[in-house]
Amino acid sequence: MARWLWLSVAVLALDQISKYAAETLLLLHRPVPVLPPVLDFMLAYNTGAAFSFLAGAGGWQRWFFIVLAGAVSVALTVWIVRLHAHERRLAVALALVLGGAVGNLVDRALWGHVIDFILVHFGDWPFPAFNLADSAITVGAALLVLDSLFPHRAPDA
Repeated sequence: MARWLWLSVAVLALDQISKYAAETLLLLHRPVPVLPPVLDFMLAYNTGAAFSFLAGAGGWQRWFFIVLAGAVSVALTVWIVRLHAHERRLAVALALVLGGAVGNLVDRALWGHVIDFILVHFGDWPFPAFNLADSAITVGAALLVLDSLFPHRAPDA
């Protein structure tokens, strides 16, 4: 099932290209309406994890999240490689999570923060800014839940 690792590489590439475009085309914390009134692009930096968890922790969190993402990425790669051919949905889910994790890992390692640029809001309620890596992780996690609720059975031999 290592053949699914191409999906992780594609997620990583699209994530990094989109973040480069955001850095090049957007100004920090200046929203650009895309689909008013629900979607803007806005450059933001996150030194923490999801929802800026530990963002103000003083710097140690960068290394903690790098080590954590590295360990999770190795574990996901091993898991994907060991999957059976009939476990396609699980492979896709893990590949999406892996690609997203590595995308944010690259940001932390190179820049010390994750580059976010997608801002969804409903009226005066904004959802925290995120990126394509975060989206891939979220879709992958949803597929993992789906796979655990409705697992595929191995074909009879």
